[in-house]
Amino acid sequence: MRPRRAPGAGPATHSKGTTMAGNDLGSLLGGLLGGGQQGGGSSGGGGGGNILAALLGALMSKGGGAGGSNPLSGLLEGLTKAGLADQAQSWVGTGENKDVSGAQVRDALPDDTLRQVAEEAGVSPEQAANEIAQVLPQAVDKLTPEGQVPSGSLEDLIKQQQL
Repeated sequence: MRPRRAPGAGPATHSKGTTMAGNDLGSLLGGLLGGGQQGGGSSGGGGGGNILAALLGALMSKGGGAGGSNPLSGLLEGLTKAGLADQAQSWVGTGENKDVSGAQVRDALPDDTLRQVAEEAGVSPEQAANEIAQVLPQAVDKLTPEGQVPSGSLEDLIKQQQL
């Protein structure tokens, strides 16, 4: 019996070995976002975890070699440079999270990164940007409970939040 893939999941990729780690990270992020038990099929919480896993995986593969490989700080730095400092800081801080639009995400991310994320998720770049815009504020908020970006590895950080 073949394993079932979520709708729109696209083909499994083997480039640079990110699929297995991406699937694990997607499950962890899906759980963090509250939709992650089994992935069930709709493009709800599990899909959000998968799109974020694809984004963070793409950023890690481009980011090179900082020891713990925490792409969250790199992502927030990129958003800040793209003029989204208020939004990014609201997600990290302990107050209310400010919204961000798909267009703002599209403008903030490098084109090749967004294309890679869209391809891995099996969606268009526009849809990927819209999905990222929906789930990113909540994910960053949950990954930064102390009001600052922790320094450990991203996977360790996610696991800590699920305890």
